[in-house]
Amino acid sequence: MKALLFGTTLLCLLASPAQAQLRKVNDISLAAASKLADTAMAACQAQGRHIVVTVLDRGGNIVAVQRADGVGPHNTDASRRKAYTALSTKNDTQALAVAARGNPDMANLTTVPELLLLGGGLPLRTKGEVVGAIGVAGGGGAQQDRACAHAALAAIPELDSPTL
Repeated sequence: MKALLFGTTLLCLLASPAQAQLRKVNDISLAAASKLADTAMAACQAQGRHIVVTVLDRGGNIVAVQRADGVGPHNTDASRRKAYTALSTKNDTQALAVAARGNPDMANLTTVPELLLLGGGLPLRTKGEVVGAIGVAGGGGAQQDRACAHAALAAIPELDSPTL
């Protein structure tokens, strides 16, 4: 009987790690990314601003990109890099830019090729967990880009609202 109990216990312990290796994660869907992009575009267009917006999933993959007519081509890459920076650092890119100006150690972040420390990138969080990022460029400056990115977050109620 003891051998059977020991064997059953051992089997349970060996089977448990297989389940522990898989985890469930939240991610941005195409529908949510499209809604975020549409809302950012509308917010900026309402102010007479024309932008490019990029939405990334939690793995840094592009889920949606929208570019208004007449926006300079460099802004497409800038919006992606702002989103990537927000995702990778889990921070608002405007806050990073300010911190880098005042801290020599953080200023080194400007040398990382894919990072862009310029306002307009925000991490997308749900219940504190980063599930993606949004980047806006071409709106006439970092503050304007950031405002359009922030306005987009209201379109998805499941997303946490960042403190600005």
